[in-house]
Amino acid sequence: MANDLTIYHGSQQLVETPQFGVGKPYNDYGQGFYCTESPELAKEWACPVKNDGYCNCYELHLDDLQMMRLTHGEFNILSWLAILLTHRRFDISSPVAQGARDYILSHFLPDTSGVDVMIGYRADDSYFSFAEDFVSNTISLRDLNMSMQLGTLGEQIVLLSKRSFGHIEFTGYEVADYREYYYKRFERDQKARADYARRKKTLQQLTEDIFILDIIREGMDNDDPRLRLQLSL
Repeated sequence: MANDLTIYHGSQQLVETPQFGVGKPYNDYGQGFYCTESPELAKEWACPVKNDGYCNCYELHLDDLQMMRLTHGEFNILSWLAILLTHRRFDISSPVAQGARDYILSHFLPDTSGVDVMIGYRADDSYFSFAEDFVSNTISLRDLNMSMQLGTLGEQIVLLSKRSFGHIEFTGYEVADYREYYYKRFERDQKARADYARRKKTLQQLTEDIFILDIIREGMDNDDPRLRLQLSL
C-alpha cells in the first residue's frame, strides 16, 4: 500500500512479534525497535559476532502514526546530537564537553512527546566518535555534518511508542551468513573511520567554520542563520 514502509530488523534472533518495552534504554534514541530500509544493512547488524543472524522483514503501516525525521525539514545534525546525548554514554569528563552537552540539550533537543516513529542517523562506533569530537570542540559543525556521510552507515527507523507496535506486520526473513556480513559490518565501520582520519589530516579550516564553543559564546539556537549556512556548505 502507498502508506506502508518495508523495513528490516537485523538480529541474532527471529523476531516475528516485536515487543514494546524491550531493548536497551541507552540506545541512540532510547528504548525502541530499531530497523532500516536496507536489507543489506540489516544483515550486517544481524552479525555483530561470528554467528549467523536473521534479517527480519516487516511492513510498517504509517497511517495515524506521528513520525519525526531528524535529517529533514526543521531538524539538523544538532537535533540528532541532542537526542543522542540524552541516551548514549559520552566521554564528557572535560569542562568544555560538559558545557557543550548542557548547551546542546537546552537549545537543540526536539520535543519528542507524541512521536511514534523516529528516523535518523545510526551512531555506530565511528559516527559516535565523530559526535564526541564535536562535543569536545575538536571538529567544527561543518566537519561533523560532512563526516556523517562517510562510510554510508545509513539511517535507522525506530518504533518508540506502544501504538507504533500495533502498526507493524512481520512478512518473512532471510538468514544473514556471518561469513559475509560480519566482515562487511566491520569493513563499513573501518571505512568510515579511515575516511574520517584522512579528512582530519587534510582539514583546511574555513574562516566561517563554527565550533561548539562559538555556538555557546554567541548564544546560537536552531534558527540561527549562521548555523544554517554551515550546514549547507
